[in-house]
Amino acid sequence: MRQIRNILHRLLFPHWLFCILLIPVGFGMLLYSFLAVPENETVAYVSYGLSAYALVVLCLGIPRVIRFWKNVKANNLYVNRYFSDLQFRVKLSLYGSLSVNLLYAALQLGSGIYYHSAWFYALSGYYAILATMRFFLLKETRNGELGKNIFLEYLHYRLCGVLLLILTLALSVIAFYIVSQNRGFEHNEIITIAMATYTFFAFTMAVINLAKKKNRQSPVFSAVRCITMAAAVVSVLSLEASMISAFGREDQMFRKVMTASTGAAVCAAVLAMAVFMIVHSTGEIRKIKRKTAEESEK
Repeated sequence: MRQIRNILHRLLFPHWLFCILLIPVGFGMLLYSFLAVPENETVAYVSYGLSAYALVVLCLGIPRVIRFWKNVKANNLYVNRYFSDLQFRVKLSLYGSLSVNLLYAALQLGSGIYYHSAWFYALSGYYAILATMRFFLLKETRNGELGKNIFLEYLHYRLCGVLLLILTLALSVIAFYIVSQNRGFEHNEIITIAMATYTFFAFTMAVINLAKKKNRQSPVFSAVRCITMAAAVVSVLSLEASMISAFGREDQMFRKVMTASTGAAVCAAVLAMAVFMIVHSTGEIRKIKRKTAEESEK
């Protein structure tokens, strides 16, 4: 009985090097089976079993990953700096999201050129301008200390809100046109998988930023958080449209209803976020001006 328990323990909790190999191989084979192998092939059955085993190992290994991460956080100098230094954290986040944003904008631009699609051109422009906004915020973090010039930070925060409002209105018009014309989106499954990967990345970054409650006093960090959330929710719309086009081309009514409902919800959410950014920053700017005027009178 003890030998059986030891075997099960080794199977369910293998060495971390084995996990590093198992998880990408398992899910890679599953992806290959979906794209290139018929369902009744032996390779497909093997990939299903291997990916299921990889998923079990991954889920059971989460507590070990958490313990490892807590140990790294407690003992690693750079990780400690990430959690204690707001400016360093914002700068690192902006560098990573800016790079991924530019790559994703380039993917959408390439899709627009290849498939002659106004929707992909619009998405490319949307993410390129979000990347530009991140670039200017990155310059803000490099040129000065966060929280030192709150007035200027709120001005930048409001500018991001105005740009986001204009962007979303333009995207809403294009989405309405595509839905009203009941147009599909031509592309292959690889682009859909790339979009799914970006959506996962965007939502991961959004959740991480929302979890940092201590950083809400920084207008620049608030702008980063709103931009990240805007990128994430719009990526849901583009991913849904891509998946419906790639895997459900025949049902045009379903495509129209789903794209219209999701597009309306996404655009409304981002518009509300942009309006909040403008209203909130304008209110704070007025408070600072009023306070400055009162202090000058004294």
